[in-house]
Formats: sequence, C-alpha cells, structure tokens
Amino acid sequence: MDKRLEMVFKNDAGKNARVSVTDPREDLDPAEIQTAMDTIVAKNIFKTSGGDIVEAVSARLVTRDVVEILPQS
Repeated sequence: MDKRLEMVFKNDAGKNARVSVTDPREDLDPAEIQTAMDTIVAKNIFKTSGGDIVEAVSARLVTRDVVEILPQS
C-alpha cells in the first residue's frame, strides 16, 4: 500500500498548490502537520508558478492499494 501526506496551500495567485510527502510517519497528529505547514508558509520554502505560498489550506493522508492481477512480463 502506498501512502502519502498531501498538504494544500494557497499561493499569491489565489490558486491551490500541493506538497506531497511519501511514506509519512504512522503517528502523525494534526498539530504536527499544522506546525509543518505554518513553517512552510512562514519560511517561504517553496515557490509555485502562481508565486509564493501564502496560506495553509488543508492536509490529507492518501493511500493506494495495488493488486497485481497478472504478472508483468
């Protein structure tokens, strides 16, 4: 199973920008995620095509199960 933490931010242009972290810790809590997102905004770590990230919007854990039906050749 693939798992990732997807954090959504608003940029200068008012568009959403996503930052994904693969294989996040199992014991993450909302306060830790909020702190990380606030740090990303405050330190202006990333730039997007729509400018700087200016606001933390939301976060979610995304999981994906892959079941092989036929073996790859």
